[in-house]
Amino acid sequence: MIVTKKMENAVLTVYLDGKMDTNTTPIVEKEIEADVEEAKAVVIDMKDLKYISSAGLRLLLSLHKKMAAKSGMTIKNANETITEIFEFTGFADVFTIE
Repeated sequence: MIVTKKMENAVLTVYLDGKMDTNTTPIVEKEIEADVEEAKAVVIDMKDLKYISSAGLRLLLSLHKKMAAKSGMTIKNANETITEIFEFTGFADVFTIE
């Protein structure tokens, strides 16, 4: 899992590359938590994310709840498989997905 971050105008953009599973989700969490407190909004770019497990979904839900008190969280560029997972789990109704 490769996590790349960019903070611009208090918007934290996180680029995910690889598989977000039980082993890699703690890495993603550590990377995001380092900057999320100072961010007003978070964008998760999933262009290169190939897979997400329930551990990854839990992290996204936790982040969504944390950012709801601010300007929110947006998910961008999710592939068809990940979009289907969001729809199947009902997360498509919870998250802002572009």
